[in-house]
Amino acid sequence: MGLLNKLFGGSNEPKEEKALPWIELTDVSQLDEIQQKSNGKAQFIFKHSTRCGISRMVKNQFESDYNFNDTEADLYYLDLIAYREVSNEIAAKFQVVHESPQLLAIKNGSVVAHDSHGAINNLDLGQFV
Repeated sequence: MGLLNKLFGGSNEPKEEKALPWIELTDVSQLDEIQQKSNGKAQFIFKHSTRCGISRMVKNQFESDYNFNDTEADLYYLDLIAYREVSNEIAAKFQVVHESPQLLAIKNGSVVAHDSHGAINNLDLGQFV
């Protein structure tokens, strides 16, 4: 039975949750602050659709792999269903076509990397920290 539990996730042990230093992105005015702060340290924006299973899966994988603290980078979370106008302003301000899920890395005022869907988890964010 132990092998089946390992294969199909039947373990009764609670999975340890890793708390990330998420900063909620809820207002377009925060984008100027993010741009300014990117001159000192990397700023990451994760755009997430709360209605999309793929977005949820990518977010879960991103959370399990993310290994920076808030002194190395700022990590913003955008619920793009609730704050669509912020998502639209990100696309305009940083000249990046909207996708969901999407991750943007901002350094020295500009987007230095971005990707969407499963490719998010292939980005080497360490090069920007």
